[in-house]
Amino acid sequence: MKNIKVLGSGCANCKTTQKIIEDIAKEKGIEIELEKVEDIADIMGFGVMSTPGVVIDGKVVHSGGVPDRKTVAEWLVIDS
Repeated sequence: MKNIKVLGSGCANCKTTQKIIEDIAKEKGIEIELEKVEDIADIMGFGVMSTPGVVIDGKVVHSGGVPDRKTVAEWLVIDS
C-alpha cells in the first residue's frame, strides 16, 4: 500500500489534487493511505515551497499546481 501525503494549506488546488488521487486510486483498484499535511513547518520539512505538494512513500514527486490525471495514474501504478 502506498502512503501518499498531499501537502498544502487546504486551498482549492490542494483539495483538487487530493480528489484526483482518491479518484484514480479507486478507478485502478489501488489501495492507498492518503494523508493531508497542512502544517507549514511539516510542509517545509519536505523542502516543498510551492503547494500543493505530493509525497509518495517519503519521496516528493510533485510541488506547485495541480498534477494532471495521467501523471497521478503513473505515480500510482509504479511498483503497485
